[in-house]
Amino acid sequence: MNQLSIRTVEVSGSPHERGYQYGAATADLIEQAIAYYEEAFREQTGLKWGEVRELAAGWVPLCERVAPEVMAELRGVAAGAGRDELDLMALNARGEIIYDRSLGARIPEIDEDDERDNADGCTSFSLTDGAAGDGHVYAGQNWDWRTAVQDTVIALRVVQDPLPTLIMQVEAGQIGRHGANSAGIALNANGLGGRFDAAIGVPQTFIRRLALNQSELPDALNMLARTPAHIAGNVLLTDRSGFSIDLEITPHGIGWLYPEDGLLVHGNHYQGTVPPQLAGSYRPISVDSLIRVPQARRTLGRVRYATNGPAVRDRIRAAMSDHLGYPESLCTHPDERRPAVRHWSTLLSSCVDLTAGEYYLTNGTPCTHEYEKLPWNVFDGPGSRFADMTAAAAG
Repeated sequence: MNQLSIRTVEVSGSPHERGYQYGAATADLIEQAIAYYEEAFREQTGLKWGEVRELAAGWVPLCERVAPEVMAELRGVAAGAGRDELDLMALNARGEIIYDRSLGARIPEIDEDDERDNADGCTSFSLTDGAAGDGHVYAGQNWDWRTAVQDTVIALRVVQDPLPTLIMQVEAGQIGRHGANSAGIALNANGLGGRFDAAIGVPQTFIRRLALNQSELPDALNMLARTPAHIAGNVLLTDRSGFSIDLEITPHGIGWLYPEDGLLVHGNHYQGTVPPQLAGSYRPISVDSLIRVPQARRTLGRVRYATNGPAVRDRIRAAMSDHLGYPESLCTHPDERRPAVRHWSTLLSSCVDLTAGEYYLTNGTPCTHEYEKLPWNVFDGPGSRFADMTAAAAG
């Protein structure tokens, strides 16, 4: 539908219809993703794909109970792609499966390389209260993950009246990850680590989708704070009003952070409070996060001196292209000393203008790719309260 370098998919209708459209439009990419994860799980854990599917089945009853419409959509994706629903559950619970040490002998203890390999990397940010010189509200992130899935990443628009319309960046087959909705809420996320106990919790893709499905900011916060998570994760919420908050979510509770001088940045380490379960032995899953976060704060601080939208985006892209600590820098590149199946890089950098409703992505590392504007405005479609305001901001 456009000349962008990233595949764009738009779906609408009932949950199953949306899913079927999504699966049919990305069947080739879903096949590619499953082939990669089959190899990656086998190499890293010794699990065969049939065993991975068996583990994924453990989340079906819980997800059916807490998110029946999302499960219906997932089943539609499976049908459209010609795959079994457990293949799609495995793609949506990949992090939970690799971290689930309660599964016993089938998954060995995770070494330090595995910890880094299976955290959703990412450096997330929000710019509010004049932190962007044009006065607009921005949110975004560098999404760091396995290099081999680069070509499976898509931009997905979900029209789900009466719920808010969503724009998300996801791996093909996933029903949630990062994005923004027509109610003016953006969600960016980062991995924090593994399990705290043997209790079964909801996969991150489902929790994030449930939060983005909300029309009101308090409801999105409530969904994140009260839905039992299987593994620890971080979510940065930014509202069109200029409010921003970061939640460090664990299976046993949450911590939170607010912006300083309108700037909020989060990486892959606890920046609020280290959970008591980890006290005395805590090590970040990605030690490079200790470099990425202050670098992003420093370089994004320059955005307040940009006076228009193009200049703001140029400075954001320059900030997110920082290479201190290369290759595991803010703009991450593969470490050629490691096996190809474990190569890691920034899959894309996102920048969402929540004032004008414009959604920008780089299809690859921001140092070598320009921001591309997606063909949809965040505030178009059902669930939006901002159409007139958006037109004025864009004008």
